[in-house]
Amino acid sequence: MPSNRGVVYEGPGKVEVLNIDYPKFEDPQGKKIEHAVIIKTATTNICGSDQHMVRGRTTAPAGLILGHEITGEVVEKGSDVLFINVGDLVSVPFNIACGRCRPCRERNTGVCLNVNNKQPGGAYGYVEMGGWAGGQANYVMVPFADFNLLKFPDKQKALEKILDLSMLSDIFPTGFHGARCAAVDVGSTVYIAGAGPVGLAAAASSRLLGAAVVIVGDRNEERLAHARDVGFETINILKHDNLSEQIEQIVGDPWVDAAIDAVGFEASAPGQAGARGEAAPASVLNQLMDITFVAGGVGIPGLYVTEDPGAPNEDAKRGMLKIRFGKGWSKSLHFHTGQAPVLQYNRQLMQAILHDRVQIAKVVNAALISLDEAPMGYQQFDRGAAKKFVLDPNGMARKKAA
Repeated sequence: MPSNRGVVYEGPGKVEVLNIDYPKFEDPQGKKIEHAVIIKTATTNICGSDQHMVRGRTTAPAGLILGHEITGEVVEKGSDVLFINVGDLVSVPFNIACGRCRPCRERNTGVCLNVNNKQPGGAYGYVEMGGWAGGQANYVMVPFADFNLLKFPDKQKALEKILDLSMLSDIFPTGFHGARCAAVDVGSTVYIAGAGPVGLAAAASSRLLGAAVVIVGDRNEERLAHARDVGFETINILKHDNLSEQIEQIVGDPWVDAAIDAVGFEASAPGQAGARGEAAPASVLNQLMDITFVAGGVGIPGLYVTEDPGAPNEDAKRGMLKIRFGKGWSKSLHFHTGQAPVLQYNRQLMQAILHDRVQIAKVVNAALISLDEAPMGYQQFDRGAAKKFVLDPNGMARKKAA
């Protein structure tokens, strides 16, 4: 049996690469299953959602194996797996879904009812998401494989674009979901809060959907510089208190047709909303309601949690935010929240990558590192590095790049 090592959360601010058990065909309760496969990881990414846990802003327990963005090669399959075979190169949606319950049948795989006994929806290596082991490791088990996995049609061609395709497990569909939910269309003007990887994926998705102008706002100048380098308009919210005025200078109107929150619950107060850098979990949502045109859309792929132990007040610790809902109601805005249902989008986004419609790895500034470099990647990402760190646990991606 091959050895297995993985990235383990050891407490706030601390991750280590440790020896871990080789995957078994068992669910988190220890029940044997045959609908699963074992994946040899080709790439697995560090996500901003992982960073929330590592900062200690969730109830994640020490010992959790991290990682929900997984691409890899099937090396073992259970007897109930019919359509996925050993040797297939696949993308693993971060949503774990059974394929049988009502939400799954309706393609709302982010809220599957059968993979988590605490709440709807499951994911790999994430707090309160069912207890499934994460994929920042050499090997990981994937349940309900026939339903969940996206097989790449040409393995060699896929390996040539492995950095781009590694974004299919989460951030590209998540950004696309945010753009779709905000009703981005041909000719739209779009504002995206957050120039991290999800925000840039939302920007790329908006451009793919035909937006006329895509603006990305952030306080991190390094990330904004990269956003400009890949063709987007930018606003540094630390330098400008009045966002509407800045938008008007770019598009000619003080509003946009669609807005996307790619920041989530760890937002800081922008300018007039409070001291700069002060935690203000609802600040982005309130800001987006102000700058979205009447009857427009606000897509919210940014993560919001039910419990936030590090929040600035008791309400926020329980996921209760002071949102100016009346403002949204008065403007007839529509809102859409929640995990992206990756299976709704990943096949068509795969086609866009394989047929050179989008270079998503370039847009998010993918940086390939080894499994042992994961702690460094977490530290740099926490400091706001303008990169999307992609782990290469088995040397498959680096070998192909060479």
